[in-house]
Amino acid sequence: MREEQNQALSDVTRAVMGLLDSWDLDTREIQAVLCLPENLRARALNKYREGTDVLPDDPAVLRRARYLLRIADALRTTYPRNPRMSGRWVRQGHRRFGRRSPLSMILRDGESGLIAVLSELDCTFSWDLTGSKSMGYRSSD
Repeated sequence: MREEQNQALSDVTRAVMGLLDSWDLDTREIQAVLCLPENLRARALNKYREGTDVLPDDPAVLRRARYLLRIADALRTTYPRNPRMSGRWVRQGHRRFGRRSPLSMILRDGESGLIAVLSELDCTFSWDLTGSKSMGYRSSD
């Protein structure tokens, strides 16, 4: 079971680093987005990219990684024919964010910025945040 968890964490690490690299984030931005220590060296980030090391087993880091992967998935759905739009979208100002970019929201507001961006992209996530329950389909039989 432990080996499966390590493999899953390794997969998440590589996917998140690939996403952040596709967004052209620098070391400081990656540290801020993932809530990694400021003294983390670029060499450690390279180990994450290569798969020779995994993200810290820290609930805040892993929660942010899951939000990022959901954002990536929502952007793939939004722009299925142009994967480069993801990096462009996160850097453009949006009226729903007061003309701020999603990336600036994430960098300034941390986890609440990630939640705001994900809520904008994924209506099911936003729906779940409100505590709403789906009534589901009920047969009239």
